Amino acid sequence: MINLDSFAGGALAEKLNIELQKVLTNIADPNTDHKKVRKVQMTMTLKANEQRGLATVMVDVKSTLAPSKGVETQMMIDLDGKGNVVGAELKSGIPGQTYFDNEGVKTDTGQPVESIEETKPTKVVQFK
Repeated sequence: MINLDSFAGGALAEKLNIELQKVLTNIADPNTDHKKVRKVQMTMTLKANEQRGLATVMVDVKSTLAPSKGVETQMMIDLDGKGNVVGAELKSGIPGQTYFDNEGVKTDTGQPVESIEETKPTKVVQFK
């Protein structure tokens, strides 16, 4: 019959190894579900000529991988000063609560508190 290692000039074995490497990489990825089944599928399609003495062979190799796991977070939804709906990721755990990280104190959306205090307009009116 045929030797799969040398069939089509070695292209079949090469395609199979490429898809197998994709599957192994997908299995090693901690962001995928280890229980999901992965597949490597090889399809050989043969189309005979009219005399049936020759066949054109199309070889296709494909893999089925496990999808990445979804990532969950919480988003606060509110209205801005113009009445438009806006959203921001909640990073502190509780709306309105500040928190500490390696870079200092931050708001519930992760913005440094110092930058907010610097941009607040003062309500003091200077009279001369």
